[in-house]
Amino acid sequence: MANYRRTDLDKTRRLVALALFTAIVVVLQLLGSFIRFGTFSISLVLVPIVIGAVLYGPWAGAFLGAVFGLVVLLSSDAAAFLVISPLGCILTVMLKGALSGLCAGLVYRLLHRANEYAAIVAAAIVCPVVNTGVFLLGCLAFFMGYVADVAQQVGFSGSTGAYLIVGFVGLNFVFELAVNAVLSPVIVRLTRIGRKS
Repeated sequence: MANYRRTDLDKTRRLVALALFTAIVVVLQLLGSFIRFGTFSISLVLVPIVIGAVLYGPWAGAFLGAVFGLVVLLSSDAAAFLVISPLGCILTVMLKGALSGLCAGLVYRLLHRANEYAAIVAAAIVCPVVNTGVFLLGCLAFFMGYVADVAQQVGFSGSTGAYLIVGFVGLNFVFELAVNAVLSPVIVRLTRIGRKS
């Protein structure tokens, strides 16, 4: 009977934690849409996605990433892309969110027995890499005409592909990668210390 109650308590704690992480994802994405470097807002939301994936597994990371994608679609961040290709935009945004959380959780799960800290850092790096990589693939598949038009409007002299990297990704990716690699391991460690006490 005590074992049954412990399992129920663990399930309840997990559900409450995922609900809190979901709320954090929504708030950070909405607040993050006001912080811009270049064309797009910074995804501060990747940190709780990594933490959720590390603490609760790859599917929790995928769920949190999907929530992130949904908030992006419902906010003004995806408006320009929705007009050009609604299906392409929805696929790109939802896949980049869900896959970034899923991959972060899988990388952590694969590496954590060898070195816990390295596994968290690797998950924190994989998340923005996958997020940005899927975004780039989505742009290549659905939005290169739009990217070419924007590059021409701003007077970019290089290729459309170069503008995609410089203008659409650039500093955003570097910032997201640095924030994730620094904050995620620290917050996971603090969370684990808090759970032990």
